[in-house]
Amino acid sequence: MSRATPGHALLLDLDGTLLDTARDMGAAINELRRLEGREALPFAAIRPQVSHGGAALVRLGFPGVPAAEAEALRRRFLDIYRGALAVHTRLFEGFAEVLDVLDAARVPVGVVTNKPGWLTAPLLEALDLKRRLACVVAGDTLEHRKPHPAPLLHAAALAGLDPGACVYAGDAERDIIAGRAAGMRTVAVRFGYLAPGEDPAAWHPDGIAERPADLLDWIGGVAA
Repeated sequence: MSRATPGHALLLDLDGTLLDTARDMGAAINELRRLEGREALPFAAIRPQVSHGGAALVRLGFPGVPAAEAEALRRRFLDIYRGALAVHTRLFEGFAEVLDVLDAARVPVGVVTNKPGWLTAPLLEALDLKRRLACVVAGDTLEHRKPHPAPLLHAAALAGLDPGACVYAGDAERDIIAGRAAGMRTVAVRFGYLAPGEDPAAWHPDGIAERPADLLDWIGGVAA
């Protein structure tokens, strides 16, 4: 895998890439299971599903329920989660330093997530991150969500960037599909919420980051 020409902006997925949200999302699905008279799921089973959102967590927590019931459970899960968004959620270890380096180099950083805006905005505010971002595109900002490229193209436009100048990093195959379709270089983050045995190289990203600092290698004019 080769960087080719380094990018001049970094766009990031949220859950499993910029933020480690698994503990809080896991607590919410287990609280819903408790209310429904079910035992808690182990964290090791929950973590790989977090990047796939509330619907995936409900499928994990309530397998086989009819579609209408699953949707009702999803709404209840999100209400529970909204009440405790940032109890344990933090930047992944090393990302604070990455953001400091990019700030000092005046490199734009943005977030493109499938998480709805009514959860994304307060979470970023709670962690004092919104002020550091050139753009935020949530799952309900546009008609389309990832893996469609529209959210990434919209993020580039909001930040006044050419898509070809952007690097997009994420921990799910849909992130790589969306970034490639938007004409951006793509980096899969191995520190994200991968399932056991899942190999992000199979998604054909331009590169793989083992840790947040590796993302700096993809941005021109900065050094860790």
